[in-house]
Amino acid sequence: MTAFDTLNDSYANKGLRFSAEERERLDVDGLLPAGVQTPDQQERIVYERFLKEPTDLAKRLYLMGVCRTDRRLFYRSMDKHLTEYMPIVYAPTVAQSIQQYDKHYSGSDVAYISIQRPDRIGAAMDQYTQGRDIDLVVCTDAEGILGIGDWGAQGAEILTGKLAVYTAAAGIDPSRVLPVMVDVGTNRKELLDNPDYVGNHIERVRGQRYDDFIESFVQEALKRYPNALIHWEDFGRPEAAPILKRYQERILTLNDDIQGTGVTVLAALLAARRISGLAPEDTRTLIYGAGTAGVGIADQIVDDLILTNGMDEEAARRSVMLFDRQGMVIAGQDDLTEGQRKYARRPGEFIAVADTTSLTEAIDAFHPTVLVGTSTQPGAFTEEAVKTMASHVERPLICPISNPTELAEAKAADVIKWTGGKAFVTTGTPSAPVEYQGTTYYIGQGNNALMYPGICFGAIVAKAKHISRRMLLAGAYAISDMIDSGRPGAAVLPAVKDLKEISRRVATAVAQQAMDEGLSREPVTDVARAVIDARWSFED
Repeated sequence: MTAFDTLNDSYANKGLRFSAEERERLDVDGLLPAGVQTPDQQERIVYERFLKEPTDLAKRLYLMGVCRTDRRLFYRSMDKHLTEYMPIVYAPTVAQSIQQYDKHYSGSDVAYISIQRPDRIGAAMDQYTQGRDIDLVVCTDAEGILGIGDWGAQGAEILTGKLAVYTAAAGIDPSRVLPVMVDVGTNRKELLDNPDYVGNHIERVRGQRYDDFIESFVQEALKRYPNALIHWEDFGRPEAAPILKRYQERILTLNDDIQGTGVTVLAALLAARRISGLAPEDTRTLIYGAGTAGVGIADQIVDDLILTNGMDEEAARRSVMLFDRQGMVIAGQDDLTEGQRKYARRPGEFIAVADTTSLTEAIDAFHPTVLVGTSTQPGAFTEEAVKTMASHVERPLICPISNPTELAEAKAADVIKWTGGKAFVTTGTPSAPVEYQGTTYYIGQGNNALMYPGICFGAIVAKAKHISRRMLLAGAYAISDMIDSGRPGAAVLPAVKDLKEISRRVATAVAQQAMDEGLSREPVTDVARAVIDARWSFED
């Protein structure tokens, strides 16, 4: 490795932290000024510069530049300012990075594979990893990015945000992670018409050619990293569920949007149920937005009712109502996905509902105890709808979790006011505490970051063969057990500031469940100690 190689290697570079002895030994003394800085000094300089950046996007571009230059310095600073950095590095600011990727692209921190060159999939991985061992592969085809949809190859930035959270939260070694942008085209016309667009200028490939490309990617990844976990991120509705179904029993894999969102909402539901005293069999959930995330939430709630509470499968499914673009999801409607068909209501089942496209009428007929929004339709949870729900339920759980913030179905303060302070509220992006009639209500953030780092880290530590339904449930219970159910106004999800502790508990619970089910490739004697020992540290 040459001197320039050392300074350009973000895993080896320490910049001015290099001691005089290290500089001579590595032959970089002539490439650095004479001053030697401490880690804390460097971190302070990073944070001061961060504060001076004029916009959230500028702050993110700066921080990710630090990450590409010096991983340990970046994670030291993120560890110290986790709550402040999270919405910058990840959602919601990452959406701006994606939308303006063509304007700010200055180098790659992901591997790109192109459907135009399936023969180069393995080469792209090798070029990125440079011989490093890999525990985690995170990939996206960027068709279903957050609340902003299809952004093609510009969606690569969701990977940089995701991986930053993995390491900051769970302590996954950043050198053992492989982010992969799966470029299969885009259907966003503004990108196809943009000469500066950085990806393939083709419409999205579908069908057998797409499936074969994904299979080639999986095989090339597992050939190199046979025990790695593959995380599917922001795949669109046509592909996400079929891919998960194809691989979830074959390999160690997770779809964050389908399974992760469901685990996070289930954790909030478990805490709300414990505080309110509602019995599991009395839980009724209406999910507004029946895409991959909405169906995934339904699946996790139903799995808990069946596997943990012994409910009949049909009864568990009937406790969930899906509501999508066409209104109530009803059997026989055109273009229902396989996931939607599982929860479709019978035609004419709710005689009192004159307009099946009315959320308020659906609420009035179904009497949900839980209302979840994944629709990206701002303001969809109207005052009338929320008050109707509160008239039937003593302590409703209302989760407008669409993001970015401007796409949320309701504001936390409005929900608290409209329900007279009775509702438990979880939002998709950070919400300030709400003061109402002398009580401070803390709002849980339904951020998948509470879940996916711990679940995947636990599966990796346990060397699991695959992620089971009970492993996911173990993660949800680990999160919900952190809630102080005796404090008035308490949030039903733990705070993002506690992300490291959340991830440790989730990882431990998931790894232990894998051991209990016999899913580990080799025994782990002390699971709790193994999770702690496996954490990567940013210390030099």
